[in-house]
Amino acid sequence: MSKMEELLRQQAQIAAAIETEAVRARDEAAKGAAQAQYDMAVLMHFARGVPQNYVEAMKLYQLAAAQGLTEAQLNLGLMFENGQGTPEDFVQALTWYKQAATHGNGEAQWRLGMLCEQGKGAKQDFQFAMQCYKMAAAHGLAEAQFAIGLMYENHHGVERDYAKAAEWHKQAAAQGHLEAKTRLGQIYEHGVDIKQDFSQAMHWFRSAADAGYTTAQLHVGLLYEHGQGVAEDLHEALRWFKLAASKGNADAQTKIGFMYSNGRGVKQDYHLAMDWYRLAAEKDHVGALSNLGFMYEHGQGVEEDESRALNYYVRAAKKGDAYAIKNRDVILAHRAAHELHQAELEAKKAALEAHKPSK
Repeated sequence: MSKMEELLRQQAQIAAAIETEAVRARDEAAKGAAQAQYDMAVLMHFARGVPQNYVEAMKLYQLAAAQGLTEAQLNLGLMFENGQGTPEDFVQALTWYKQAATHGNGEAQWRLGMLCEQGKGAKQDFQFAMQCYKMAAAHGLAEAQFAIGLMYENHHGVERDYAKAAEWHKQAAAQGHLEAKTRLGQIYEHGVDIKQDFSQAMHWFRSAADAGYTTAQLHVGLLYEHGQGVAEDLHEALRWFKLAASKGNADAQTKIGFMYSNGRGVKQDYHLAMDWYRLAAEKDHVGALSNLGFMYEHGQGVEEDESRALNYYVRAAKKGDAYAIKNRDVILAHRAAHELHQAELEAKKAALEAHKPSK
């Protein structure tokens, strides 16, 4: 049997198993068994072997939830939160999460905390959100551990404390939470409430970057660019920037544009710089917009075009970029002076015409 035939055989077996489970769940659900109702709802909710049907899934979740099945209560909350089979309703989501959370469901406790932290479905309540997160964290839920770390970073109901944030992020990172690893890297990189340590920053960034986390890949590139925690290596920096840029990271695309426009680690190439800046500018990246303005103003890789330069400066200035604001104002002042000078010339010309002796 060829590999292709074996693969097709395995796929057929999997499909048959899913169909068998769907039939079993449907039969058991018809008998009113809560677990079977939940199982059938999951198949419909996530289109596992049966057509996706949010409305029917919700009905089955409600039947199972009424019998006290916490997993069904949790998923009802998810459907109301995400507007699946029903209009988005944070109040209902909150209600169902509370029921599941009361019975010790860690994910429901975490999600309840998120809604309360964000003020969705109820008045914003950082203290209650923290309580929910800590209950979920006690179950070992990495998302809750990470959320507590962010509460300490963002001064939500607690004093801002990056050292405590790092402690919670480490717990989540130990379970492979990529964003927690990246936040740890940033905390060590900035060294607030904790000793600045670029080697530790690189350790955590690399751990997340090697797993494909885009933001971490950007930061690995930045550390190589500036020789922080590692020897300066612009070629390696560019490699990491390109990994992040290939996934649409506008910061990385702008960094690559800057390297090409200034010949940092590569041969200076204004055309390539423009290409990368334009990719980032499509996402309204302020640095890319400002740099495109400069290149059009000075004719780098393109024909000099003051109008286009001004357009990019104006877009960047609206985002508060000081460099773009300055250059925008210089161009506008130059245009105003030019228009005033032209107006004065026209006025003088008109005056001369008026005083010419009639023939």
